Amino acid sequence: MWGAITALGVVAGYLAVLLADARHYYTDDTEAQYAPMWVLLGTELREGRFPALVPWEWMAGNYSLEEAALLNPPQLLVYLIAPSVNNLAVYATVVKLVFSIIAGLGVYRICLAYGAKPAWGAVAGIAFPLSGWFLFFDQASWFTSQTGTTWLLHAWASAVLYARGKSGPIPVFVFLWLTLTIQYVFPGVEAALMILAVVVGEVIHQRGWAGPLRLTLAAACAGLAGLIANLPLLLSSQVTWRGDARIRNESFLTVPWSESLNASLPSTTPAFEGWWGFVQPLPMVYIAWFLIPALAFIDWPAVWRNARDYSGIALFAGGMLMWTAGPGAVGPLRWPARVLPLVAAGLLVLVCVLLSRHGDFKSARRREIAAAVLIGLLFVRSFSAAPDLWLRHLIAVAAVAALGAAVIWAARVRGTVLACTLIILAMFPIAFAQVEAAPETPLSYHFPEKRSDMAAAFPDFPGLTLQLADRAMIAPADRSLDRAYGSLSVGSYAKAFGPRYVNAYTPVGHAAFSALLCMAWDGSTCPDAARRAFDIEPATGARIIDLMKVDRVVLHRAQYPTAGADPAPAGWKWVPYPGRERFIAVLERETGLISDTNGAIAHVKDVTVTAATTDGATAEARVTSATGGRVVFSRLAWPGHRVTLNGTEIPHTTLAGSFLAVDIPAGTANADLTLTWMPPGWEIGLATATAGLTGLGFLHWAYLRTRRRTHELPFADLPPAAHETVPHGEPVTAGKA
Repeated sequence: MWGAITALGVVAGYLAVLLADARHYYTDDTEAQYAPMWVLLGTELREGRFPALVPWEWMAGNYSLEEAALLNPPQLLVYLIAPSVNNLAVYATVVKLVFSIIAGLGVYRICLAYGAKPAWGAVAGIAFPLSGWFLFFDQASWFTSQTGTTWLLHAWASAVLYARGKSGPIPVFVFLWLTLTIQYVFPGVEAALMILAVVVGEVIHQRGWAGPLRLTLAAACAGLAGLIANLPLLLSSQVTWRGDARIRNESFLTVPWSESLNASLPSTTPAFEGWWGFVQPLPMVYIAWFLIPALAFIDWPAVWRNARDYSGIALFAGGMLMWTAGPGAVGPLRWPARVLPLVAAGLLVLVCVLLSRHGDFKSARRREIAAAVLIGLLFVRSFSAAPDLWLRHLIAVAAVAALGAAVIWAARVRGTVLACTLIILAMFPIAFAQVEAAPETPLSYHFPEKRSDMAAAFPDFPGLTLQLADRAMIAPADRSLDRAYGSLSVGSYAKAFGPRYVNAYTPVGHAAFSALLCMAWDGSTCPDAARRAFDIEPATGARIIDLMKVDRVVLHRAQYPTAGADPAPAGWKWVPYPGRERFIAVLERETGLISDTNGAIAHVKDVTVTAATTDGATAEARVTSATGGRVVFSRLAWPGHRVTLNGTEIPHTTLAGSFLAVDIPAGTANADLTLTWMPPGWEIGLATATAGLTGLGFLHWAYLRTRRRTHELPFADLPPAAHETVPHGEPVTAGKA
């Protein structure tokens, strides 16, 4: 029943948020990266292609590196459904609701695994999706973080149960697999730290190594199986923006521990460096209104006597809290505030377990005074961060004090169930007020919601388009379909309704290609990109734009005010698109579309090419060269490419750090040239996945064997049943038995 209440409570909190802001779950990266990507990947899957590489997207098209979770079944289901949904805002909101419910149930399961009463588990489970960072960033924008955290929470619960012999290895393996196959580095590292905390905590709790050792082996098997999804990024990082392995102490989104004293004041505006300057106008560090005051109503001497039972929770929560304070970047792990949701989960589980097992709500003046002091500390810390908001903080203090008094009365007079119910009910108006009062994120795009509206308003751009534009130069008033969004594709906007664009959102990038066209993570380019695109690549004498086989160049008029009036480059012409002249000027080839001609071959020297074809990441052609020559492909030189000539692998090289090229030996006559691509390390990944699954099989066999023995042992010492005989053969009557 309390599990169902947890799920319904998450839905209620979700509805409270939507009442305050109907687009809360469709903003920033969700609208610019994830939702359009779901549509594209779903389309590719429906057409029978596994979209590990979509070559025409260039920098953003290597989905074995992007946060695409290609081996994660729940997310593949999200992709497969996406092309059938017209309203992306509604779809993203529903998808995130499902994962929020799963996350809340994960926290609920952790509480139960550590011995909490179900009512307190429901309090923690409902509170978690409404905690500050998870609500305003992971749920609202960063879908990958939301899903990674969701599966990690269930992995934590299953890890405790398996270590204590209450479950088998399959659940913890599956949830760790789902966590590790998100293709996002944060959940992987967080999962490793969680397993470490649980193992150490269970050694302390059990005073033995058997259960923790089983858990360690199961986690190792999941890690081996999950390598297949993470090796491509590890082995390709040297060509991406994520190749820096240094540890750096940066201040951006590094959260001082003092801000944890804001965890229960709904009006909190923490002080650390972020997008809004030094004081953040969102309650990023807020966890739950009851969390800090409730510390006064815990029987701490009893807690100390049973401290070993909670050591795993404390270790994990403490470790995550340490991480939030820095260092600011550890290789690709930047912005320590990203782990605030796990600080929230750890502290919610810890406090709710302690309240469940050692809560003391009997009338005691000293506990009430202690609670008042804690609420006062919340005010002092929040006032120190944002003195101008003192009245808002005082109102929040009064609300927390009044709610706390009501809960204490309920606990004393009516019992735990009513107290927990009041705690939960108070969460929903608080969430509504927080979202309604929050400023808009500075990274909101305000994309339209319906794919049909996007397609109807956009120009008909067949072939491959390169856009040279700067998102920052689009005025807020122009972010609508009848203005900029009817002509410009920002981020991954075009993926939502079909046009093929080189530009797209990517958190990973290709360093050399990005430098070649000064292209940023959101697809924006610098003013010099127009010159660079038509520059000559020295080794071939061909223009960059020709090596890319681009059919069209769209120039942002705000960035290029004389576009359309300046002479067009040789072989190109200005093409008018009436009604769009304010926002774009369009260059198209005089000879028509070339992106789909001659397969993937962009340039040849001293080589004759016939029968060139392409199918996804694979390109084939017949080549002839009497004296030897070179073939250049319109392919970004990602690691993992392989070139064969008549079935024999031949070496390939890179031009301008970006384009894949191969030298054809002299005397080649009508030979089959084949270009293929597979994620680097896939053979190793298959081997480790096989090893992980094999190890899981042995662990599950051992679990079943132990379980059978455990079920048999209690009956070993029972007297014979009435129909059995004693060893000497004398029948045993029911009375004797």
